[in-house]
This record gives sequence, C-alpha cells and structure tokens, in this order.
Amino acid sequence: MITKTSKFIAEMFGTMVLILMGCGSAIIAGADGTTGVGLLGISFAFGLSVVAMAYAIGHISGCHINPAISIAMVAAGRMKMDEAVRYVIAQIIGAIIGAGILYVIFMNHPGAEMKPWALGSNGWGTGYLDEYNTTAAFVAEFVFTFIFLMVILGATSTKNINGGFAGLAIGFSLVLIHIVGIKITGVSVNPARSIGPAIFAGGEALSQLWLFAVAPILGGVAAALTYNVLIERPEQIK
Repeated sequence: MITKTSKFIAEMFGTMVLILMGCGSAIIAGADGTTGVGLLGISFAFGLSVVAMAYAIGHISGCHINPAISIAMVAAGRMKMDEAVRYVIAQIIGAIIGAGILYVIFMNHPGAEMKPWALGSNGWGTGYLDEYNTTAAFVAEFVFTFIFLMVILGATSTKNINGGFAGLAIGFSLVLIHIVGIKITGVSVNPARSIGPAIFAGGEALSQLWLFAVAPILGGVAAALTYNVLIERPEQIK
C-alpha cells in the first residue's frame, strides 16, 4: 500500500538523486568537453536522472522531484494543496541531502575550493558563465519551466495512449532545455535543485535564489492554466 510516508520518502530520494547526479556531473565529471563530459554530458546527466527516477518512484509518488511541478499540479486540478506541501518539503530536504553528499565528496578532493556558485549552483550576471543579465535569466527560467510543464502535463494525461513512455519524454525534454539554457543560468526549472547547492555555496548563489523560486513556479502555473484552458479540460482529483 502506498502511504503518505512512502510518497514523502520517494520524493526526497528522487530529488536527492537528481542533485547528486546532475550537479555532480558538472563538478566531478567536468564541464570541460576536452577532459570531462562537457555541457552536453551535464545536460544528459540531469535528463537521465529524471528518466531513472521516473521508473523507480513514478508509481509511488508520480516522481515530481520539483516544487514547480507539484505546485503546477495543484493549479491543474490534479493534486490537493496539502499533499503538494508535503511533496515540496520532501523535495527540499532531498535536495539539501544531495548537495550535502556532493559537498563532502568535493571537499575531499585535493585542491578543493568553494568558489562563487559552487556545487553547480544556479546564477546569472558578472562572473557566472556567459554573464547573462537578470532579465535574460528570469525569462529563460519562466519559459523553460513553461515548456517543461507542458510536456509533463501532456505526457502524464490519462488521455495519452503513450503514457508508458512519459518518463522518457519528460527526461529528454529536460535534456533539451539544458542544452539551450546551461550558459544562461545553469538551468534550474526546479526551486529545490537551486536551493540545495545554494545553501552550501552561500554568497551570490544564495542571494540570487529568489529568481529560481519565483520564475519556475510562475512558469509552471502558467503552463497548467494554459494547458487546461487551451488544450485539455482539467481532470478533477477526488
């Protein structure tokens, strides 16, 4: 029997894996395409983490592992608010655990140094990757989350005859978003993904955290409302 506790643990575990493998690919496997996996490899690490967790815990919790998804599901009428709150708490805890594990591993490497935006933290502006400004960062996070949620809502619809492949569609859409967006913000589209590393990195990563909470949530809710109004009538939860 699937209980509230099992859903909580599933979401916590899934988010932990996403942070550990996704952000870990950047700081351990390397963003340099010559000696490491490069940006394409990092993109696939995030996407494949979602695919793996979708089939591992999807039947337990739905594998949201992202507060923007849980909140969007409330807006779409597919989830109750009290359950979404539990999911969000589990996701944030999981993200902190994942970032904590990554911190311990990273700090035990010779010459390890916690620089600004360490542990794969999201950010923007002077000193961060290609130095896009706040406007570009906000628009990117809003639009990319909107696209991500449109894929999720369609792939998980009960009217979708290809629902068994939802995990693949969702995971590969995240790969696509990362390929385009990494140099803008590092790609969040997930407040928990940003919170975990920022807590350990501090500094700029922590001060810029607001954007990676606000923009993805607004983008997710906008997608839910758009999907319900223009594409498919809401499926009312019992």
